[in-house]
Amino acid sequence: MTEPVTYASAGVDTEAGDRAVELMKDAVRATHGPNVIGGTGGFAGMFDASELLSYRRPLLATSTDGVGTKVAIAQAMDIHDTIGFDLVGMVVDDIVVVGAKPLVMTDYIACGRVVPERIAAIVRGIARACEVAGTALVGGETAEHPGLLGPDEYDVAGAATGVVEAEAMLGPDRVRAGDVLIALGSSGLHSNGYSLVRRVVQVAGWQLDRDVPEFGRTLGAELLEPTRVYAADCLALADADAAGVHAFTHVTGGGLAANLARVLPPGLVADVDRTSWVVPPVFDVVRALGSVPWSDLENALNLGVGMVAIVDPRGVEETLRMCAERGLPAWVLGGVRDAAGASETVGIVSGTKGVRGGGVLLLGDYRTS
Repeated sequence: MTEPVTYASAGVDTEAGDRAVELMKDAVRATHGPNVIGGTGGFAGMFDASELLSYRRPLLATSTDGVGTKVAIAQAMDIHDTIGFDLVGMVVDDIVVVGAKPLVMTDYIACGRVVPERIAAIVRGIARACEVAGTALVGGETAEHPGLLGPDEYDVAGAATGVVEAEAMLGPDRVRAGDVLIALGSSGLHSNGYSLVRRVVQVAGWQLDRDVPEFGRTLGAELLEPTRVYAADCLALADADAAGVHAFTHVTGGGLAANLARVLPPGLVADVDRTSWVVPPVFDVVRALGSVPWSDLENALNLGVGMVAIVDPRGVEETLRMCAERGLPAWVLGGVRDAAGASETVGIVSGTKGVRGGGVLLLGDYRTS
């Protein structure tokens, strides 16, 4: 007689899932304010939206994303409590681009085997990042997929919803010739371009525990540096009339030029001065190690600019002052002007992600020291 087939013998451990919830629930609760109804464990996360009654025309903004192959670095280093910042940053910072306040977030973790401590570490990181963003983590799901994923493999994804008053929405309609570009510095690679970076490291034969003098720490520690979460900073700037913010762009996949072009109206060009900042060492090390062309780097990586604010020229000083006060690196990156004649087309980036907007021209040469 054959042994009976059980859920556990098929590779799914429901008790381990319950233990993971017990380990993470305090961190999740820390993101809950009085608007969260029912706490953890329900079929649906509940959020009291009564505050929307004060809006004249509330617009809901939603975004979903993952972390990409950066999870492979976390798995290789067996460090899982920072990857949540990468997830939250990729999701909520897309929402604040339109000036929306991210209200609630949910997460999804697919894994080959539930290791309660590992799952709890991932969710604790997500929860801490939600606290930084001012967003309630109201629900999530952990799915065990034996046979589809290896025992120590996992992937994470998330979704968030926010709200903005219609008349306060930011974007291309507000951008004018004469506006100034303010760069908000990144914390490192963030969560994009890791397929390129990991390939460079693989071809070079470098190990994650290698000490890299340019970084002042190991390669793995540099590659795992959490994404900077800009939500609270951007909302503070958007709410400050003196800052005069007209638009934000989140520099993710596609790089600076392609993402900046998405928030420019037709007929305008943004001139970006490559000499206005020093490219952080991690990007130059990747370039030199893999002989990667600068064009590839700027199409795949943020090169030190994680977010850009497009502001009224009268708001530049206040924007820079507020950023300094909040400990956020910021500098003048360039400006916006009317598009020149039809002959000026060489080097202009436009028409990305299905958006037919303005153009971006990258000028000068990058500084690496």
